[in-house]
Amino acid sequence: MLHQKFIESACRNRKKIAIHDLATHKDYTYGKLLIASLILKNKFLKYHGSYLGLLLPTSAGCHLSVIAALMAGKIPVMINYATGAIRNSIYAQKKCGFDVIITSSGLLKKLNLQPLPEMIYLEDIMKELTIWDKLPSALFSKLPASLIKLSVHAGRQEDTSVILFTSGSEREPKAVQLSHTNIEHQVRELPLMVAADSHDVFAGALPLFHVFGLTITFWIPLLTGASVVTFPNPLDYRFICENLRRYKVTGMVGTPTFFSGYLRRSQPGDFDTVRFGISGGDKLPEKLRLAYKEDHGVTLYEGYGSTECSPVISGNSIFHYRPGSIGKPVVGAEVKILDADTDKELPAGETGKIVCRGDFVMTGYLGDYEETVLHMHNGWYDTGDMGCFDDDGFLWHKGRLKRFVKIGGEMVSLVRVEEVIMRHLPEDVVCCVVELPHPTKGAEIAVAISSENYNKLKLSLQLKLELPAIALPKRFFLIDEMPLSGSGKIDFREVKNLCMKLRETQKQNKDDLKTRINALVHKKPEKKPTEDDDLPES
Repeated sequence: MLHQKFIESACRNRKKIAIHDLATHKDYTYGKLLIASLILKNKFLKYHGSYLGLLLPTSAGCHLSVIAALMAGKIPVMINYATGAIRNSIYAQKKCGFDVIITSSGLLKKLNLQPLPEMIYLEDIMKELTIWDKLPSALFSKLPASLIKLSVHAGRQEDTSVILFTSGSEREPKAVQLSHTNIEHQVRELPLMVAADSHDVFAGALPLFHVFGLTITFWIPLLTGASVVTFPNPLDYRFICENLRRYKVTGMVGTPTFFSGYLRRSQPGDFDTVRFGISGGDKLPEKLRLAYKEDHGVTLYEGYGSTECSPVISGNSIFHYRPGSIGKPVVGAEVKILDADTDKELPAGETGKIVCRGDFVMTGYLGDYEETVLHMHNGWYDTGDMGCFDDDGFLWHKGRLKRFVKIGGEMVSLVRVEEVIMRHLPEDVVCCVVELPHPTKGAEIAVAISSENYNKLKLSLQLKLELPAIALPKRFFLIDEMPLSGSGKIDFREVKNLCMKLRETQKQNKDDLKTRINALVHKKPEKKPTEDDDLPES
């Protein structure tokens, strides 16, 4: 189990730095982490129930809380604090049926939020520790790993190790149950793809409520004996870049949005020690990939996955790399392409829905049997994504099935439209293509763009050259601040809502203008004065 494997790793690397915590500006050795997790485990044992909510920024405190919860036989529920912390906390409590939420007073202060009654500050727990809390755990931590493991929760490999919530970018978040087996598969296989080992230093900027951060910049470093630099704010791009250089970071992980931010705020030399970058969560733009390679000599390995798959299904690696693709399936993953209508398996070159099977696939959605059955069939997980294999076994992502729209009887890929538009926009301009309902045509394509700093006429001409007429966007909207999820992915649902409001505003303005014009056109002309008008009354 994960927490038991952590004990083994900590005992092998007692004096080595495990975490450079930039939230507290302290370094934690594996030995200190082991002691602190044993102390917290004893504190968490007094909380009732199987689940324990965690609302914490990326930090040593969050890492410790996850480990300690598992040691105490609790299932950590990772709560998204980036997009409505209080709302998400209440949602998680109702969904999972727990009360206590471990949080940070510093985080709530920064978010300007009042705590819920059930929230307990991690800082208060640490302040109230006595010598009698610390000493037994400190002494016990010196024992061999086999004896220490006897003092923590045992359990089974198929037990749930964490509850994570889907992004909710398309509908209400679902509570994903990932087992110890699920995450251990990734810990075993993913480091091999980039030759990561105990000598590496990972940049831990992704929040741990996101599976990408939880698996790749938390469990992988700590279970392989590597080090991780934790950044509490993934949007503090300049600060992160400065500390890549300071701590000689060798491995970076992030979404394209975050990688784009690092690139904009970096200075020459910031990436000198970086061996690899792993990009996921969204399509990696070709311009961004080339910029890292040409400007900094860093290869971004694009991968593909989902929360339900712990997360990686496929990825490019040092052994097989094809720019533009999402790589080959990870070892132990079975991936098939099925016809979206008939479920017939398709050959290479044909696009269909992506389904997968393996030890990395979730056990199901908590409290949502209907959604579980909808996505899981005989062990196969339906990703909801469209893609195809090429003749060499590389997987190519074609977009979400929900991001295809039927117009005039034809299926149009919104991702394809996005890709064409992005090629003709400046690097710092972001766009998102969405489907809007239309009263007569059923649907129309709209584009949200973060800036007006582009040549509109040139873009229009390029779109007509590269896209069929049926796929040409009908509306463009300016959205300065593109809504993002906590992991840096664009929130499609919110973008769509904003575009619908802007369309309604445009329609209202147009109707108002028509009303004013009609009033002017139909206004009766004033009677012109005549000579008689000037005569005095008789």
